[in-house]
Amino acid sequence: MSGADHLPLRVRETEMISPLLKRFVFEAADGGELPPAGAGAHLRLTLEGEGRRWKNAYSIVSAPADRSHLSIIVRRVSPSRGGSAFLHEAVHPGAVVAAHEPGNLFPMSHIARKHLMVSGGIGLTPFLSYLEAIEATGADFELRHFCRDEEIPIFERILSGFDAGRITIHPASAPFDLSQALASQPLGTHLYTCGPEALMGLVLAAARDHGWPASKLHSESFGGAHAGGLPFTAILKKSGLKVAVRDDQTLLEAIEEAGLEPDCLCRGGACGVCLTSVLEGEPDHRDHFLEGAESASNRSIMICVSRAKTQNIVLDL
Repeated sequence: MSGADHLPLRVRETEMISPLLKRFVFEAADGGELPPAGAGAHLRLTLEGEGRRWKNAYSIVSAPADRSHLSIIVRRVSPSRGGSAFLHEAVHPGAVVAAHEPGNLFPMSHIARKHLMVSGGIGLTPFLSYLEAIEATGADFELRHFCRDEEIPIFERILSGFDAGRITIHPASAPFDLSQALASQPLGTHLYTCGPEALMGLVLAAARDHGWPASKLHSESFGGAHAGGLPFTAILKKSGLKVAVRDDQTLLEAIEEAGLEPDCLCRGGACGVCLTSVLEGEPDHRDHFLEGAESASNRSIMICVSRAKTQNIVLDL
């Protein structure tokens, strides 16, 4: 998806869930009905600050069937590249922000006999829309959520109203038998995980060890690969531009800052839309899309999250 954002949204209300978590409720700026957003969908916002622009994607937490509004929950990240801080500090009820229509790279399977969800921290957010959809259909589910001990009351409030008998909140300080939880699921169960990279890797590896087929494993990264690194220069061959990439910004952000609008969608290294050919230099791969020989060849890069190991990298842009 490229070009200007075309879905103006007005902030209807905000709510501080905790000192670090803030809920935003958006409605169409023209008062009309919003585009459909299935369970697991995300909303990509364009935020304009003083001399800075951010394009960030956030999981939609509101009920998919309700097209009167779209809600997200944003954790203020420290250190942050600025987007979450800007939302927390500068975006208030009545403000109008630009967005793309909702996209979905983490849909819920419609053929699953049961939905097993494993989340960590703010990785819970896509599952809130899952729970809304499941509540409407009566599907079988189980949610295991992991968080810091002091955040348990916060997530208990967020999850109140859903079937508490099928939801377990695990303190990070307590041991948990993941193998038993995976082994006890009925045939036809689909596993979904979202959260820190370490948690997702552990969950998916354990599932594979227990013989779960790839077709029943689903995961979504929420941006842990965005961590900065050393500055480098991207040379855009077709455009004739040299773009300096700072240590605190992504390659995609630097290219956009230079005036280009490359195709992109998830901005999290998962969808493959921003895949770009590398003509010279060595990428520092941080995505979840390239695998095996394709990644090792260093002929392509996901510009939304990956960086360069070399001082210069030449791209076919």
